[in-house]
Amino acid sequence: MNFILTFAQIAVSVILIILVLLQERGSGLGGAFGGSEAPGFYQARRGLEKVVFTSTIILTVVFVALAFVNLVN
Repeated sequence: MNFILTFAQIAVSVILIILVLLQERGSGLGGAFGGSEAPGFYQARRGLEKVVFTSTIILTVVFVALAFVNLVN
């Protein structure tokens, strides 16, 4: 059981690292692929960028829960 928890925590952490690196500060997801936006211009998250943002939050909660269960176990 401990091996499964450790493996799950490692898998979630790798996916979480990838999702965090996909989010570029100050610009949308298009900035990671060559697009540019005016600095200081606020725009709501839409499409893939919103999915990446929401997935990052969910996986962070899962990671913390796995860490807590792994600590207690």
